[in-house]
Amino acid sequence: MAQSTVMGTKLLKNRHLLMKGNEAIAEAAVQAGCRFYAGYPITPQNEIPEYMARRMPEVGGVFIQAESEIASINMVYGASAAGARAMTSSSSPGISLMQETISFLAIAELPAVIVNIQRGGPGLGNITASQADYFQAVKGGGHGDYKCIVYSPFNLQEMWDLTMRAFDKADEYRTPVILLGDGVIGQMMEPFLPTPYARPSKLPPKKWILDGCTGRPPRVIKTLYMGPGALEAQNRALIEKYQFIRRNEVIVDSYFLQDADLVVVAYGIAARIALSAVREFRAQGKKIGLLRPVTLFPFPEKALARLAAKGRSFLVMEMNAGQMLEDVRLAVNGRSDVIFFGKPGGAVFTTEEVSGKIMTAYKRRKRSRKTT
Repeated sequence: MAQSTVMGTKLLKNRHLLMKGNEAIAEAAVQAGCRFYAGYPITPQNEIPEYMARRMPEVGGVFIQAESEIASINMVYGASAAGARAMTSSSSPGISLMQETISFLAIAELPAVIVNIQRGGPGLGNITASQADYFQAVKGGGHGDYKCIVYSPFNLQEMWDLTMRAFDKADEYRTPVILLGDGVIGQMMEPFLPTPYARPSKLPPKKWILDGCTGRPPRVIKTLYMGPGALEAQNRALIEKYQFIRRNEVIVDSYFLQDADLVVVAYGIAARIALSAVREFRAQGKKIGLLRPVTLFPFPEKALARLAAKGRSFLVMEMNAGQMLEDVRLAVNGRSDVIFFGKPGGAVFTTEEVSGKIMTAYKRRKRSRKTT
């Protein structure tokens, strides 16, 4: 890693780097061995294709600015089938155009990394930050019964680290992996430590790739299953894989939960804003904590269920009209109070709004405890 370069600058061990979030994702992909990138410009993720256009030739990779988002995701499908570590990126309406092929990737069991730097919607919406693509990412998005592993970074360090992890998990499980960011974290700059990439020793060999059949039987990668029971069998295999992922790949971060009466639940940039307010309230002696899902699929439902069993109240905060809220309510299962604060349409929380909503929820919690 000490000999690696970022646009001509050496990456030195234990030295922090100052980059934009989008650039951190792109360079982390390069360091993790991504050698094929296809994408199409759309704000607020344009720094990723711009960066990859310069970096891919430097490392012997392939960069293609496709004619559309549909073309780019299908190129990723082909590159993955040939064995390359492949990635695309876009923003919300562009990701919508990719959904059919993401479904194809899932049933064909092809690894790929898909970055969504979310913007306001529905429709073309606007170019400001949003979290309104939660349903699309976590619930499948395209047709059929499938899931993608979904990571939600809340700072540049995680954008770097989770991008590397995304490539490894895509290969390990032969599945598309989504990095779900937003316009704030994609555009912001802050220092982070460019940790070196260490390829896991136990990644399965790619015995399924289409690399020419000289000296071996032909291989087939397909998404069409017409034989009696064939599609059901493939779906059941996928379900078993997703159940394994649910058991083994949950990542959740928590702050001040040991005695919290009120638990704020937020992810991505919303969690970052909320954490600042939670720390201030903690300094004032108020029993408020934060639970932050890092994986949105698999979702940390067991962690929430344990807190609900202890009688904690929950405040769900996200920059949409209430999407993760549904998963929190399912995990809590009616055992505790769940309050929601959301901002749809590309509106970003202010610290004053967040602090005010947390305090209102905390007072409500205190009143309810006095009456029970």
